[in-house]
Formats: sequence, C-alpha cells, structure tokens
Amino acid sequence: MALTFFRGIQTHPFFIYPSAFVARKYGVLYCTMSSTQTQSATKENQQQPQSRISTQTQSKTSLDKVFKDYEAIIGIETHVQLSTLTKAFCGCPYSYGSQPNTTVCPTCMGLPGALPVLNSKVIEHAVRVGLALNCKLSFNSKFDRKQYFYPDLPKGYQISQFDVPIASGGYLDVDLPVEFGGGHRRFGITRVHMEEDAGKLLHTGNGSYSQVDLNRAGVPLLEIVSEPDMRTGIEAAEYAAELQRLVRYLGVSNGNMQEGSLRCDVNVSVRPIGQLEFGTKVEIKNLNSFSSVNRAIDFEISRQVLLHNQGQSNQIVQETRLWEEGAQKTVPMRKKEGLSDYRYFPEPDLPEVTLSNKYVDGIRRSLPELPEMKRRRYETMGLSIQDVLFLANDMNVADFFDATIGNGADVKLAANWIMGDVAAYMKNEKLLITEIKLSPEELGELIASIKGGTISGKIGKEILFELMAKGGTVEGLIKEKDLVQIVDPLEIEKMVDKVLAENPKQLEQYRGGKTKLQGFFAGQVMKESKGKANPVLLNKILSEKLNVKS
Repeated sequence: MALTFFRGIQTHPFFIYPSAFVARKYGVLYCTMSSTQTQSATKENQQQPQSRISTQTQSKTSLDKVFKDYEAIIGIETHVQLSTLTKAFCGCPYSYGSQPNTTVCPTCMGLPGALPVLNSKVIEHAVRVGLALNCKLSFNSKFDRKQYFYPDLPKGYQISQFDVPIASGGYLDVDLPVEFGGGHRRFGITRVHMEEDAGKLLHTGNGSYSQVDLNRAGVPLLEIVSEPDMRTGIEAAEYAAELQRLVRYLGVSNGNMQEGSLRCDVNVSVRPIGQLEFGTKVEIKNLNSFSSVNRAIDFEISRQVLLHNQGQSNQIVQETRLWEEGAQKTVPMRKKEGLSDYRYFPEPDLPEVTLSNKYVDGIRRSLPELPEMKRRRYETMGLSIQDVLFLANDMNVADFFDATIGNGADVKLAANWIMGDVAAYMKNEKLLITEIKLSPEELGELIASIKGGTISGKIGKEILFELMAKGGTVEGLIKEKDLVQIVDPLEIEKMVDKVLAENPKQLEQYRGGKTKLQGFFAGQVMKESKGKANPVLLNKILSEKLNVKS
C-alpha cells in the first residue's frame, strides 16, 4: 500500500536532512519536492466530469427561488489553533511567521523513536471550550491515530480523537444581525476533540515543485464539529463568527483567520423541500473569511440546485472542493475520504485523558462572561440589538464599555460615543481600543460634563479626540483651554445682538420668510462664543430676537 502511495505521488524523494533536494537559505532549512504533478485545482478540473454551468448563469439564479423549492443542509468543521507556549506533544514553540523549519524537533518531525508527551494546557483549553459550548464532557477520553499520507504530515498519521472525544452534545447560541433578518438561532455542537496540526506546503508559482515547512506540525488544535443545523450562508458565517468571539473571550486562541488560527471546512448538501433524506454532501475548503463562507455556500447551493433542475444530480458527488476567491466559485480538489480510509486505532504512545470533578469545577468557575451572556445583559439595559451586537463583538470594547458605565456614565450615551466617534477614530488610525490614550474613566467624566452642562457636545468632541490621541484628563483640558460652557443669558444675548447687527441682509431675508437662516445665525453666534455658548439657551434667545415684531 505504501509503495502504491509513493508511486502515485510521482515526486522525487525529499529528505529531512540536507541533500540534493534540500537548500539552506539564510541559515534556514527548506525541504523541497520537485513534482511532475501538482495539486492544482485547475488540472484536476480537466479530469473531473463537469456540468455545463457557467458562473454567469449561476449568478442569475434567484436564491429566493432556490430556498422555495429546495432546502440546504449545512454543517461546519472548525479547527481552532490553541494559544499554548509549546506544541501539543513536544517542547517546540510555535510563532506565526517564523522562518520555515526553525521550530521543529524529532517528535514533531515524526522521526523514528521520538515519543509524544501531552501538553496539559491543551486539555485545559479543550475543557474550557467544551463547557462554554454547553457540552457533556468525557471524563475518560483517549487519543487515536488517523492514518493518511500528506507530504506535510511526516509521521503518515495524525494524532487525533475518534470515538471518545473530550466533549460532545452541546450547542451555540447566535444572534443574527438585523440587516440579515435578525432573530436568535441555536446550532447544535456534535463534538469537540483535540488533535495536532500538519505542516504546510509552499507551492511555487509555476507549479514545478513545492517546499515543506514543518513549523506548524504538532501545533495543538481543537476541532469543533457542528450539527447540520444551518440553512443559509449567512447563518453559517454568523455561527463561525460567534465561535471566533467565543474562543477569544475564553483566551484559548487569537482566532485570526488570516493566520490560520481559525479554519472552517463547510459541508453543504441540498434536498427538495419535504424530502427527509440528506442529499450528497460536498465539503468546501480554503475559506479564509466569514464573507467567503457566506458566498461559497450560496454558490454551492445554487450549483447543486441547478444540477438537480437539469436532471444531473448524479454529478453531485462526495468530494472536497476549493473556494476560488477571484473567480467566486467552488472547484473540485479531491474525492472525499471515508472513515474506513483513515484506519483509526488507539494511539499506543499516549495514556488516556482522565478528568476529575474538582479539575472541571475549577475551570468552570474561571470562565468569563461569554458573548451570549453579555448580549442578554446589555439588552436588559435597554440597548438596541444593533448596539448589543457591536459592543459585545470585541471583548476589549465590551470591557471598555462596562468600565465606562461602571463609573456612573449614562448607558446609551456611553454606547453612542464608543460606537460613533471612538470607533471612527480607531478605524482611521488603525488602532485597537486598548491602544488609544482615552481611559473609560475619562470617557465617563466627559459624558457627565456634557450632560451636566459644563461643556457643550461640540467641545466634548474636541476634548475626546485630544484625549484619544494624547491622553490627559477632561477637567485638566477644560481648565487649560478655558472651555467651560457659557450659560449666562445676558452674555449670550450680547453675542446674538452683535451677530444680528453684522448681518442685516440675512436678517431681512429671514423676516421675509427664509426661516432656514436661523441655522446660519446660530452658527455665527457659536463661532463668536468659540463654541462655548449653551446651544439650548442660544437657540431660545436667538429665536426670540429673530421673531420680534418691529
């Protein structure tokens, strides 16, 4: 069998140690494979029987019509890379972006005689995620060997969990954004299991050879498998986004899709409305954003429905497809393996994982307030679902908001300032909320100063941007710049009289019926007061003066 595999790959031998096909570049070891055959989806397309469905034709398919006659069945397998100091079964560190093959050892390279030793932090993170996903924990679980050959999997098998995962039978609650119909969804979680990652192939532009980077080999992963409960691309994308929020809140992963810390494989099938049996499942890989998850699923649903409608449903086969971002379509990658192909058996070099009630209870007590709990709490404060989804999306933003209102700031005003001017500043400056100079205490003080009439909203904005850029205190800036709001009616009246006297033409036009000019006069008075005139008092006095009968 092994000989058959190697003949099928048609590659020159590659070696872990330097030889004819290994080059050292800047002191870094590269393992290189020359190949007469590539894993290009384009070449595989030429060998696969294809239906005559153009992207242009598919784009014209109405998804409303699709969902009227057919039902999509969608499930997601999510791989979460755990934030541990070392890999799952050895002492090698892992840092994204390290030079290839610089964080490897005999264990993660799969060399003969090297034995794995389980990183206990992997178990802790797995239990945290299992509890957060409302799963039933397996107090006695084990590791298994999943047999398959990839050039970037040097052992020829992956250490994973098969029939006894560490957690199973849970669920995840998701709130859909209002622009996508809103509403609350609950998606089942089939299982959560621990495993190790494979290495990474670096393909050349011309496809003549590939390089192998084993830095990622042995990095700890959690695979989270959902129930096939999703029906649209939006639901799937929001489920994946909620998982990302969850693992970030828990502190078990940074969840960065662009770094491969969170990777989604989507399973899609369609069936006519009313049919109980599932259709043929197709897996989609290469999804590196939530929008890609949404668009890839919608494309695949349309593709499969078109095949059904054209009487070519037999061309829907169980396979793995890639999402091509540029072409906005899925293309065949390889036939999907079945469980029997993996030839699972218990990992003989690792003991079973045994949890105690005391250990689990300790982790349960350490869990933070999770996104779903935070959203429900914010709703009880009277915030809209749009506010709730924005504030709870990022744990640091939520913490900033909680600290602001914890100092007595008005809840709605605090939400508005954070979602408005603070968020705009962060976006323009490309900063996180933890990187701006403004503290929650000073934002609360700013809101109180505006609400109490000490300063105007306009001056408040000026102070806000100075605090975010340079720091300081609200009280100090008010005193330093003499920004206390003018609330003396006589002083404001003098400024109004002066502006009216300096603009006789506009005054005549106003009294002739152009009442929109009141805004012009208000702006001139505010300019005269250097933005310090109380707006309510200013407009009251101005209105009386403008409408006085001559």
